[in-house]
Amino acid sequence: MTPQHNGTAAPAIRVPDAPITLSTASVYPEKVPSAFEIAALLGYDGVEVMVSTDASSQDLNVLRRLSDYHQVPIRSIHAPCLLLTQRVWGREPWGKLVRSKEVAEELGADVVVVHPPFRWQREYARDFIDGITRMQDETDVRFAVENMFPLKARGAEAGLYAPDWNPVDQPYPHVTLDLSHTAVSKSDALDMATRLGDRLRHVHLADGLGVTNKDEHLVPGRGNQPCGPVLEKLAEDGFGGQIVLEVNTRRASSRAERMEDLAEALAFARLHLAAARGAWEVTSSGEVSRRTSR
Repeated sequence: MTPQHNGTAAPAIRVPDAPITLSTASVYPEKVPSAFEIAALLGYDGVEVMVSTDASSQDLNVLRRLSDYHQVPIRSIHAPCLLLTQRVWGREPWGKLVRSKEVAEELGADVVVVHPPFRWQREYARDFIDGITRMQDETDVRFAVENMFPLKARGAEAGLYAPDWNPVDQPYPHVTLDLSHTAVSKSDALDMATRLGDRLRHVHLADGLGVTNKDEHLVPGRGNQPCGPVLEKLAEDGFGGQIVLEVNTRRASSRAERMEDLAEALAFARLHLAAARGAWEVTSSGEVSRRTSR
């Protein structure tokens, strides 16, 4: 039944089809199997596998069995780009991306998240932009390059990544926007989302205060990042990518507390994806219209 106001049908709010998924990193120090279990219990739309030193994150057959058992699809793969994962799937960076793509294709995932190269990976960094474009031409899986942040010490910035930590001005076909990283870099996440336009295909939803160099990955709403406005903008734009909750729950004192945090994060995402940036306005004559965007 269509809602009515003074006999006038109210327009429906359209919620975008973007799935809201759970990063396996969000359950640390629990292991990857826990992420699938929790995602199923809480009603997430899928899982992003952060390929890490956890052996189950690297094993295609284990991942397939976990997905089938819990009936939770694997929608994205985060390539092993961290310092702690330099030896995972070999030491050669292009080999890691090829392996990530192959696993994504086998598991039906749509996206591979990749960090820009470290500056000391000179040969990899030199060919990174062209190499990502070439690889993208060979697969339907999207390589989405993630925004990172500079290292700050004594008021000076040191660039760790090449060609840059900020992908907005780089010609990558697809980009991941991480709202914990925008806190550390003191970037305007809403402006970045606007400037990226259709290249924004993937969002790591988290929060941060940005008062130190620490990458906090707080539950959305507990920091100062515009998590709600970004989600509302995506809803307005009909965003068709993925929203991934990548939050830090390692301080949770129990499984129950961890699940409460992850349930809160999911509820936040669903609420703001369903919220219209311009509220509905009803005139004295009963006419329903949209207010202009805030």
